[in-house]
Amino acid sequence: MSDVRAVDDDVTGAVRRTLTVLLAEREAAARAVDPLFAGDLAARVSRFTVSGGKFGRSRLLWWAGRACGAPGAGAPPGVDSVLRVAAALELIQTCALVHDDVMDAAPVRRGRPALHADVSAQYTESAPGPRGARLGEASAILAGDLALAWADDVVAETDLPPGTARRVRELWRAMRTEMIAGQYLDVHGEATAGRSVDRALRAACLKSARYSVEHPLALGAALAGADRSTTAALRTAGRCVGLAFQLRDDLLDAFGDPRVTGKPTGDDIRAGKPTYLAALAHTRASAASDASSVAVLDATLGRLDASDAEVERVRRVFVSTGARDAVEAAIHRLTARGLRHLDTAGLRPGGRERLAALLRAVASAPRAPDTATPAGPPPAVATGTPTPGAAPEAGTAAPSRTAPGSASGPPAPGTPPRVAEAGRDPRPGQPAARLRAAPHSTAAPGEHPPPPGSPSAGPEADSGPPGTGGPPPRAPRFDVSGGEACP
Repeated sequence: MSDVRAVDDDVTGAVRRTLTVLLAEREAAARAVDPLFAGDLAARVSRFTVSGGKFGRSRLLWWAGRACGAPGAGAPPGVDSVLRVAAALELIQTCALVHDDVMDAAPVRRGRPALHADVSAQYTESAPGPRGARLGEASAILAGDLALAWADDVVAETDLPPGTARRVRELWRAMRTEMIAGQYLDVHGEATAGRSVDRALRAACLKSARYSVEHPLALGAALAGADRSTTAALRTAGRCVGLAFQLRDDLLDAFGDPRVTGKPTGDDIRAGKPTYLAALAHTRASAASDASSVAVLDATLGRLDASDAEVERVRRVFVSTGARDAVEAAIHRLTARGLRHLDTAGLRPGGRERLAALLRAVASAPRAPDTATPAGPPPAVATGTPTPGAAPEAGTAAPSRTAPGSASGPPAPGTPPRVAEAGRDPRPGQPAARLRAAPHSTAAPGEHPPPPGSPSAGPEADSGPPGTGGPPPRAPRFDVSGGEACP
């Protein structure tokens, strides 16, 4: 078990070393095909994959496997096999990011030129102007395809027991398809100015919750041969916390401090990204007949040339409609529920505690300070962009952050956190209702419906639109605690 302990101490380093070996082999094969292809594409894919990122998905996979008992002493799959699957996850993430930068026309990634921009710059003299830009975009698409092909090859060539291999392949196929589906919903909503709360949540679940957290945990469980109930509890925990991760990222884009996040604030607003935050603000403003707020959103969301002042007005609408506070509360509820499901999974104590620390880190960030009035500029969230699994390695303490609405930090590993909300929560680890909303629903994920006929049962029960003294409109609420369904 000495190899296992060494990986425990530095999962990121172990996965990076595995990638270095795997990618050296593939670069050599690429050079045999064509040196130009190898230098321009294969080498860039290798550098991007090995040198960047925090390897969050691989760490989730490793610790889910450890918490479920893998790799065991002399029992397959061994350490090398688990690390290979973890390395494949980093390659598929390279595919996703390289393609995402092309779709978003993003010139920078991880503080360096994005791959498409880097290729364009290399050929400035021989392919100037639009030809160079087109070459860069085409190269990035091909580089992403190459990363995906390599990821598939690594999984296919990994030595696994037949039953384990079958489960891993099934999860891998589902993950690839759902990742692409979520990305398509994202670009479709951006292009069509979609403002549906349901569609925003659906995209967030497929693109982030399942791909970034749930599937890495499920792959770790599959490699360990975990039983059905343990796997279901892990998947549910991952889905809840993964959705919280995406909601946190949406808040940071709108309210984060660029000096800390490393990216401009308001990019999602200008791009018209169909985020849950924007959809909820629009739905609440419409339900409250707040024509001025609806006009601000309609006039600015999706306008790449929107001024800083116009983006600031959108932020104020996010605050005045109660959307920001609702999203912050949803993050807390989802994280707490995810940890409750984790506690039911019957995991090994050491691995469970590491996994709990990772899941807390996925969605944790300081809450934006309250504003005295929505008329003033919303404050910034002074924190970095969350990365799945960005928790300390072995031997260090998990970050201690106070959850929204609580007076103390997260509960100790293994302690079920309290969920301060009305309604009955389904038993952790068991399937529950799909995440669905009634038409024009204005509530946040994780909330339960008010009793029929209650004053908060719909927007018509509220005393007025934001800013008139009445509470923000409310309507039937979402429930995301279930085991099998995404929105």
